[in-house]
Amino acid sequence: MTQGCLVSDVNNDAVLVSDEVADALADGTPVVALESTIFSNLGLPAPHNGEAYRRCTEAIWAGGGVPALTTVLDGRARVGIVGDELERVLACSKKVASRELPVAIGLGWEAGVTTVSASLALAAEAGIKVFATGGIGGVHRGSETSGDISADLDALARYPVGCVSAGAKAFLDLARTLEYLETKGVPVVGVGTDYFPAFYTRSSGLDVPVRVESAVEAASILAAGEAVGYRGGVLFAVPIPEGDALDEERLDAALDGALRDVNAAGLTGPAVTPFVLGRIMDATDGRSIPANLALAENNAHVGVAIAAALSGRG
Repeated sequence: MTQGCLVSDVNNDAVLVSDEVADALADGTPVVALESTIFSNLGLPAPHNGEAYRRCTEAIWAGGGVPALTTVLDGRARVGIVGDELERVLACSKKVASRELPVAIGLGWEAGVTTVSASLALAAEAGIKVFATGGIGGVHRGSETSGDISADLDALARYPVGCVSAGAKAFLDLARTLEYLETKGVPVVGVGTDYFPAFYTRSSGLDVPVRVESAVEAASILAAGEAVGYRGGVLFAVPIPEGDALDEERLDAALDGALRDVNAAGLTGPAVTPFVLGRIMDATDGRSIPANLALAENNAHVGVAIAAALSGRG
């Protein structure tokens, strides 16, 4: 048996799907796509990145699904990994957003970890309907002058994939992020909540337009979108489990200090997120790491439940 099967035209070997994922898609087994940035050293420090991968994939397996990690290896986009490839992902420090996919593949990058935007693109190419992550990117504070808006938001509008996340990173302008998603026509659905989560905390205080109580209801939205020809994605906002949430006041103080330092250092674009997350980790005495692990695992649980309901196996 070969290591994978091509998703695209047989003359295009840019995207490779592992046999495990291809077989699952063929027989209707629930599949949940995962980004690889969170599992690299850009997302979480070792050994926590490996623990995050283990917890997320075990959650998907436990729910009757198959995890499909997206990444770039040896100049090919990958949907599902095999053998010792996980070690390459864990050690990788080169990020691939959707705009870098043509560059990474065209120039034959040895390894690159995918962000939310690239993962959504690859999930859609493979025919995967559900993607789980930690938190999405969004509109950065001060975007009215910097223009700094994550490609994740346009990817949500472009690719027909349900994205399960704990909202967006707390240091972003969450009100403008929701407004941008509304402008782009992306449904934002709270799963068991009336409020948009703020990653490490359960609520940003901002209302979500729609609330569902179950994976079946969430799956029905994805199915209905396909039935009426809606070609974009749906953002399912899932709060971090209550016992794992960080103290809001302490987090706000850490964010304020980190953002002041971001401005003082003139950091922009991709450099902002790892800097701020590092400062939050320091300010919370490392409590942000178990919180991150818990919310990612929880999102994987929710993601596989939605995928199972969508496949009729829930």
